[in-house]
Parts: sequence; structure tokens; C-alpha cells
Amino acid sequence: MTSFLINMIWLCISFVLSITSVISDQYIETSHIKVFPAVNQSIAGVFQVSDLNDLNQPQYGFNASEARRLCSSLGVNIASKAQVQEALTRGLETCRFGWIDEHLAVVPRIKALSNCGKNRTGLVKWRTSVTQKFDVFCFNESDAATQLRDATTDSPLNSSDYSQQTQSPSKAATSTRTTQSTTSSSTPNDTDNEAVPARFVSSVQSFTGAKAILITSIFALLLTAIIILAYIKLSRALGSNIKQQQEYIQTEEWTCETNIKETKQAAQEDETIEVVDDAS
Repeated sequence: MTSFLINMIWLCISFVLSITSVISDQYIETSHIKVFPAVNQSIAGVFQVSDLNDLNQPQYGFNASEARRLCSSLGVNIASKAQVQEALTRGLETCRFGWIDEHLAVVPRIKALSNCGKNRTGLVKWRTSVTQKFDVFCFNESDAATQLRDATTDSPLNSSDYSQQTQSPSKAATSTRTTQSTTSSSTPNDTDNEAVPARFVSSVQSFTGAKAILITSIFALLLTAIIILAYIKLSRALGSNIKQQQEYIQTEEWTCETNIKETKQAAQEDETIEVVDDAS
């Protein structure tokens, strides 16, 4: 019974540790990241996430699987090639490679620069090992839907956009790209400086941490309950065994006393018989 209890305890502990490891794998530290463009200013729902080093400077910090999990931790999906391409046509330009859904590292470029995107324009792709570390492009579907709805709504806020849309396609595209180019960087350092801390990440991180703590606490309580129940059953079993042993000992003592009494009576009877024989 004791070995069974020990095995059950180890089984529960292993189960809790496995659950905790799964939660840890799904949880990525998100308190030291930066996003570009600024928070809540994604382009076509796409934004780029960079890791920060100890000096609070962007660095390539995510392999392909970590990049995907990071977007999930932020409550969004990793962007696809088509989604980043759409953001590029709407003015997204960066100077850092980032992972996308197709296990490619890409950098959207509007202007050709020698130190950005291999001096090429368009969606510059880099097919490399999935263990290579880059930034990641995430896609917020709700942001994309909101921007699309706002773009199709005739309101004072969109009057400038509407006036641009009335221009010829080539002029409108040129104007849009010029505007985005002035807000984004022409050099890697300027781009990095424009990336601002992801303030919304703290709430996501708190929610993820609270969820992990809640799940771990539940399994810890279940483990405690199982241990208590097993202890109670073991105590009852031990108590029953002790009681049986006590009854067995009492039975043996009674049997022993009975045998002794019978032996004494037999001895007395033998002495009586000898006395009678002598007297005769």
C-alpha cells in the first residue's frame, strides 16, 4: 500500500510538472519588446515586433517557432506573406527582417538602400534555417478590419485620404509612399528609434501569467487532495492491519494460556493418579 501511494504521488507530481512545462513553453517573456509602427498604429493590421537587449536596443531574438508563439502571446497571429505584401502597398517599410507564416524572413522596402533589404525594393525575402533569429511580423485581424472600414467611410477624418484617392492611381501611390517614408526611417538606426515600447503587452503578459498561475494552482490543489485521500486510505488500511494484528496477538495469548491451563490440569491429574496407586 505504501509503494502504491508513493507511485501515485510521483505520478501526480510528474503530471503537474508536465503541465507546467507546457505552459512555460507557450509563455514567452514579452516585457522587453518593441513594436513598429507605434502601438495601435499597425498598417493593414501588420506590425513588427523586435526583442530588446539589456541596453534597451532592438536585436534579433526570435526563431521561427518563438516568433509564432510571441504573436499568439499578444493575442494575434503571425502575418502571412500576402498580409505583409498588402501592408507594403499601404506604406509599411522597415529595415529589419522578420519571420512570417511561411517560415520566411522578409523585410518590406519602398526605397532602395544599401544597408536595408540588400538594396532592393518590394518584399525582400530571406529563406534560411528556422533556428535563425529575426524579428516577427504579427497580424491583428481586428485592426485590419477597422482600418478597412474607416477607409471606406466618408468622414472628416478620412477627407484627406479621400482627396488622395481621387487622384490618379500613380499619384496616389506616390503620395502614400512618400508620406509613409517620411514617418519611417531611411536608416536602420532611425527605424529602431521609431519603434516604441509595446505598452499593451503588460496586460497580455499579466493575463498569461495569471492563467498559468491559476492552472498550476488548480493542479496543485488536485494533487494535495489526492495525497490527502491516499493518506486517509493508507491510515485506515494501517489501522485495520494493526487491529487485526492485535486480535491475532490476543488470540495467540488466549490459546497459550488455555494450553498452559490444560497442561497444569493434566499434570495434577497425573499426580492424583500416582497418589491413589501408592495408597492401594
